[in-house]
Amino acid sequence: MNPLIVVRGGGDLASGVALRLFRTGFQVVILELEKPLAVRRTVSFAEAVYEGAQIVEDVTARLVSPDQMMVSIESGEVPVLIDPNANILRNQFLTSPQSTFLVDGRLLKTAPELLDVTLPLHIGLGPGFTAGENCSAVIETRRGHTLGRVYWEGSSQPDSGQPEGDIRRVLRAPQDGSVVSHVNIGDHLNEGELIAEIQADDEKKSKITSPFKGVLRGLIRPGIQVTAGAKMGDVDPRDDPSACFLVSDKALAVGGGVLEAVLMKLKQMEIERPDL
Repeated sequence: MNPLIVVRGGGDLASGVALRLFRTGFQVVILELEKPLAVRRTVSFAEAVYEGAQIVEDVTARLVSPDQMMVSIESGEVPVLIDPNANILRNQFLTSPQSTFLVDGRLLKTAPELLDVTLPLHIGLGPGFTAGENCSAVIETRRGHTLGRVYWEGSSQPDSGQPEGDIRRVLRAPQDGSVVSHVNIGDHLNEGELIAEIQADDEKKSKITSPFKGVLRGLIRPGIQVTAGAKMGDVDPRDDPSACFLVSDKALAVGGGVLEAVLMKLKQMEIERPDL
Protein backbone atom coordinates (compact mmCIF):
# COMPACT_ATOMS: atom_id res chain seq x y z
CA MET A 1 0.00 0.00 0.00
CA ASN A 2 1.24 3.46 -0.89
CA PRO A 3 -0.63 5.77 1.51
CA LEU A 4 -1.50 9.38 0.87
CA ILE A 5 0.39 11.39 3.48
CA VAL A 6 -1.26 14.64 4.51
CA VAL A 7 1.07 17.20 6.10
CA ARG A 8 -0.51 20.00 8.11
CA GLY A 9 1.73 23.04 7.75
CA GLY A 10 4.15 24.11 5.04
CA GLY A 11 6.84 25.92 7.03
CA ASP A 12 10.52 25.00 6.79
CA LEU A 13 10.38 22.02 9.18
CA ALA A 14 7.20 20.56 7.70
CA SER A 15 8.56 21.17 4.19
CA GLY A 16 11.72 19.21 5.03
CA VAL A 17 9.51 16.33 6.15
CA ALA A 18 7.39 16.56 2.99
CA LEU A 19 10.53 16.67 0.85
CA ARG A 20 11.97 13.51 2.44
CA LEU A 21 8.68 11.64 2.06
CA PHE A 22 8.22 12.80 -1.54
CA ARG A 23 11.74 11.77 -2.53
CA THR A 24 11.19 8.28 -1.17
CA GLY A 25 8.11 7.75 -3.32
CA PHE A 26 5.17 8.72 -1.14
CA GLN A 27 2.20 10.77 -2.29
CA VAL A 28 2.23 13.97 -0.23
CA VAL A 29 -0.23 16.84 0.10
CA ILE A 30 0.28 19.96 2.26
CA LEU A 31 -2.48 21.84 4.07
CA GLU A 32 -1.94 25.51 4.87
CA LEU A 33 -3.52 28.67 6.19
CA GLU A 34 -5.01 31.32 3.93
CA LYS A 35 -2.09 33.58 4.93
CA PRO A 36 0.90 31.44 6.00
CA LEU A 37 3.49 32.96 8.34
CA ALA A 38 6.62 31.10 7.25
CA VAL A 39 9.93 32.80 8.12
CA ARG A 40 12.36 30.63 6.12
CA ARG A 41 10.31 31.26 3.00
CA THR A 42 12.94 30.09 0.49
CA VAL A 43 12.61 26.52 1.82
CA SER A 44 8.92 26.55 2.71
CA PHE A 45 6.29 25.03 0.44
CA ALA A 46 3.82 27.37 2.16
CA GLU A 47 4.98 30.11 -0.23
CA ALA A 48 2.98 28.40 -2.97
CA VAL A 49 -0.11 29.96 -1.36
CA TYR A 50 1.17 33.41 -2.36
CA GLU A 51 3.15 32.61 -5.51
CA GLY A 52 1.05 29.82 -7.01
CA ALA A 53 4.06 27.49 -7.00
CA GLN A 54 7.20 27.08 -4.92
CA ILE A 55 10.34 25.07 -5.71
CA VAL A 56 12.42 23.72 -2.83
CA GLU A 57 15.53 21.76 -3.79
CA ASP A 58 14.13 20.95 -7.26
CA VAL A 59 10.75 19.75 -5.94
CA THR A 60 7.73 21.78 -7.02
CA ALA A 61 4.73 22.45 -4.80
CA ARG A 62 1.65 23.99 -6.39
CA LEU A 63 -1.42 25.68 -4.95
CA VAL A 64 -4.45 23.73 -6.14
CA SER A 65 -8.11 23.26 -5.37
CA PRO A 66 -9.20 19.91 -3.90
CA ASP A 67 -10.47 18.65 -7.25
CA GLN A 68 -7.02 19.32 -8.78
CA MET A 69 -5.10 17.48 -6.06
CA MET A 70 -4.67 14.10 -7.75
CA VAL A 71 -3.73 15.72 -11.07
CA SER A 72 -0.95 17.58 -9.27
CA ILE A 73 0.28 14.39 -7.60
CA GLU A 74 0.24 12.50 -10.89
CA SER A 75 2.26 15.34 -12.45
CA GLY A 76 5.05 14.74 -9.95
CA GLU A 77 4.29 17.73 -7.75
CA VAL A 78 3.33 18.34 -4.13
CA PRO A 79 -0.16 19.85 -4.03
CA VAL A 80 -0.81 22.61 -1.50
CA LEU A 81 -4.38 23.19 -0.33
CA ILE A 82 -5.71 26.08 1.73
CA ASP A 83 -7.35 23.91 4.37
CA PRO A 84 -6.50 24.98 7.94
CA ASN A 85 -9.17 22.71 9.44
CA ALA A 86 -8.02 19.62 7.51
CA ASN A 87 -11.45 19.16 5.92
CA ILE A 88 -9.83 16.97 3.28
CA LEU A 89 -9.70 14.19 5.88
CA ARG A 90 -13.52 14.15 5.87
CA ASN A 91 -13.79 14.05 2.08
CA GLN A 92 -14.34 10.40 1.13
CA PHE A 93 -13.59 11.16 -2.52
CA LEU A 94 -10.07 12.42 -1.78
CA THR A 95 -8.96 10.51 1.30
CA SER A 96 -9.63 7.13 2.87
CA PRO A 97 -9.58 6.24 6.57
CA GLN A 98 -7.72 3.06 5.60
CA SER A 99 -4.97 4.56 3.44
CA THR A 100 -4.35 8.13 4.64
CA PHE A 101 -1.59 9.02 7.10
CA LEU A 102 -1.37 12.42 8.81
CA VAL A 103 1.67 14.43 9.89
CA ASP A 104 0.95 17.51 11.99
CA GLY A 105 3.86 19.88 11.35
CA ARG A 106 2.23 23.12 12.46
CA LEU A 107 4.52 23.32 15.53
CA LEU A 108 1.80 24.76 17.72
CA LYS A 109 3.75 23.68 20.84
CA THR A 110 0.45 23.22 22.62
CA ALA A 111 -1.96 20.29 22.60
CA PRO A 112 -3.86 20.38 19.27
CA GLU A 113 -7.57 19.98 18.83
CA LEU A 114 -8.58 16.31 18.70
CA LEU A 115 -9.41 14.94 15.27
CA ASP A 116 -12.94 13.77 14.59
CA VAL A 117 -11.66 11.12 12.15
CA THR A 118 -9.75 7.90 12.76
CA LEU A 119 -6.61 7.28 10.71
CA PRO A 120 -4.11 4.40 10.70
CA LEU A 121 -1.24 6.75 11.57
CA HIS A 122 -1.21 10.25 13.03
CA ILE A 123 2.25 11.70 13.66
CA GLY A 124 2.84 14.84 15.72
CA LEU A 125 6.01 16.93 15.53
CA GLY A 126 7.39 18.23 18.82
CA PRO A 127 5.81 19.60 21.99
CA GLY A 128 2.07 19.43 22.50
CA PHE A 129 1.70 15.86 21.25
CA THR A 130 1.45 12.76 23.41
CA ALA A 131 1.52 9.36 21.74
CA GLY A 132 -1.54 7.37 22.65
CA GLU A 133 -3.55 10.44 23.60
CA ASN A 134 -3.71 12.90 20.69
CA CYS A 135 -1.59 11.09 18.09
CA SER A 136 -0.05 7.71 17.28
CA ALA A 137 3.59 8.76 17.44
CA VAL A 138 5.64 11.84 18.30
CA ILE A 139 8.88 12.96 16.62
CA GLU A 140 11.48 14.82 18.69
CA THR A 141 12.20 18.29 17.30
CA ARG A 142 14.66 19.66 19.86
CA ARG A 143 18.31 19.52 18.84
CA GLY A 144 20.49 17.02 20.69
CA HIS A 145 20.96 13.26 20.82
CA THR A 146 17.21 12.66 20.65
CA LEU A 147 16.51 14.84 17.60
CA GLY A 148 14.41 12.91 15.07
CA ARG A 149 13.63 10.02 17.42
CA VAL A 150 10.22 8.36 17.27
CA TYR A 151 8.19 8.05 20.47
CA TRP A 152 5.34 5.55 20.37
CA GLU A 153 4.59 6.35 24.00
CA GLY A 154 4.72 9.66 25.83
CA SER A 155 5.85 13.06 24.62
CA SER A 156 8.85 14.84 23.19
CA GLN A 157 10.93 17.21 25.28
CA PRO A 158 8.90 20.25 26.42
CA ASP A 159 9.23 23.59 24.71
CA SER A 160 12.14 25.49 26.26
CA GLY A 161 10.68 28.84 25.27
CA GLN A 162 14.07 29.88 23.90
CA PRO A 163 15.48 29.64 20.36
CA GLU A 164 18.41 27.31 19.78
CA GLY A 165 21.87 28.89 19.65
CA ASP A 166 22.39 32.63 20.06
CA ILE A 167 18.99 33.97 21.10
CA ARG A 168 19.77 37.27 19.36
CA ARG A 169 19.50 35.58 15.96
CA VAL A 170 15.70 35.41 16.15
CA LEU A 171 14.04 38.68 15.16
CA ARG A 172 10.72 39.51 16.79
CA ALA A 173 8.14 42.16 16.02
CA PRO A 174 8.41 45.08 18.47
CA GLN A 175 4.77 46.07 17.90
CA ASP A 176 1.64 45.11 16.01
CA GLY A 177 1.67 46.16 12.39
CA SER A 178 2.57 45.42 8.79
CA VAL A 179 6.02 44.19 7.71
CA VAL A 180 8.06 46.51 5.49
CA SER A 181 11.21 44.76 4.23
CA HIS A 182 14.47 46.51 3.34
CA VAL A 183 16.61 43.46 2.51
CA ASN A 184 16.13 40.00 1.00
CA ILE A 185 16.71 36.51 2.34
CA GLY A 186 20.31 35.55 1.55
CA ASP A 187 21.67 39.10 1.83
CA HIS A 188 24.80 39.78 3.87
CA LEU A 189 24.20 42.00 6.89
CA ASN A 190 26.39 44.13 9.10
CA GLU A 191 25.69 44.66 12.78
CA GLY A 192 23.04 47.36 13.16
CA GLU A 193 21.95 47.24 9.51
CA LEU A 194 18.26 47.91 8.91
CA ILE A 195 16.38 44.73 8.02
CA ALA A 196 12.73 45.70 8.24
CA GLU A 197 10.20 48.00 9.82
CA ILE A 198 6.85 47.30 11.42
CA GLN A 199 4.30 49.92 10.46
CA ALA A 200 1.36 50.34 12.82
CA ASP A 201 -2.09 51.59 11.83
CA ASP A 202 -1.20 55.03 13.18
CA GLU A 203 1.76 55.14 10.73
CA LYS A 204 4.27 54.74 13.57
CA LYS A 205 7.20 52.60 12.46
CA SER A 206 9.53 50.44 14.55
CA LYS A 207 12.90 49.42 13.11
CA ILE A 208 14.40 45.93 13.21
CA THR A 209 18.17 45.82 12.78
CA SER A 210 20.71 43.02 12.54
CA PRO A 211 22.08 41.97 15.95
CA PHE A 212 25.44 40.97 14.44
CA LYS A 213 27.23 40.37 11.15
CA GLY A 214 25.75 37.49 9.20
CA VAL A 215 23.27 36.55 6.51
CA LEU A 216 19.51 36.97 6.56
CA ARG A 217 18.32 33.36 6.79
CA GLY A 218 14.62 34.10 6.99
CA LEU A 219 12.12 36.95 6.98
CA ILE A 220 8.36 36.86 7.09
CA ARG A 221 6.66 37.97 3.90
CA PRO A 222 6.43 41.75 3.38
CA GLY A 223 2.96 43.17 3.92
CA ILE A 224 1.98 40.49 6.43
CA GLN A 225 0.32 41.68 9.64
CA VAL A 226 2.19 40.58 12.75
CA THR A 227 1.60 40.93 16.46
CA ALA A 228 4.09 42.21 19.00
CA GLY A 229 6.58 39.51 19.96
CA ALA A 230 5.93 37.32 16.93
CA LYS A 231 8.92 35.65 15.30
CA MET A 232 9.51 37.37 11.99
CA GLY A 233 13.14 36.82 11.01
CA ASP A 234 16.37 34.91 11.51
CA VAL A 235 19.99 36.05 11.12
CA ASP A 236 22.70 33.39 10.66
CA PRO A 237 26.20 34.32 11.93
CA ARG A 238 27.78 31.64 9.71
CA ASP A 239 27.26 34.12 6.86
CA ASP A 240 26.73 31.46 4.16
CA PRO A 241 24.01 32.56 1.70
CA SER A 242 23.78 29.12 0.07
CA ALA A 243 22.39 27.65 3.31
CA CYS A 244 19.35 29.91 2.96
CA PHE A 245 18.17 27.82 0.02
CA LEU A 246 18.72 24.36 1.53
CA VAL A 247 16.44 22.45 3.87
CA SER A 248 18.10 22.39 7.29
CA ASP A 249 19.80 19.41 8.90
CA LYS A 250 17.16 19.59 11.62
CA ALA A 251 14.29 19.35 9.14
CA LEU A 252 15.91 16.38 7.43
CA ALA A 253 16.49 14.64 10.77
CA VAL A 254 12.85 15.13 11.75
CA GLY A 255 11.86 13.95 8.28
CA GLY A 256 13.91 10.82 8.86
CA GLY A 257 11.97 10.16 12.04
CA VAL A 258 8.67 10.58 10.21
CA LEU A 259 9.84 8.21 7.49
CA GLU A 260 10.82 5.62 10.12
CA ALA A 261 7.38 5.84 11.73
CA VAL A 262 5.63 5.53 8.35
CA LEU A 263 7.64 2.46 7.33
CA MET A 264 7.14 0.79 10.71
CA LYS A 265 3.38 1.31 10.44
CA LEU A 266 3.28 -0.04 6.90
CA LYS A 267 5.20 -3.13 8.00
CA GLN A 268 2.77 -3.66 10.86
CA MET A 269 -0.21 -3.26 8.53
CA GLU A 270 1.30 -5.74 6.05
CA ILE A 271 1.64 -8.33 8.80
CA GLU A 272 -1.89 -7.74 10.05
CA ARG A 273 -3.50 -7.33 6.63
CA PRO A 274 -1.35 -8.96 3.91
CA ASP A 275 -4.19 -8.36 1.41
CA LEU A 276 -3.71 -4.56 1.56
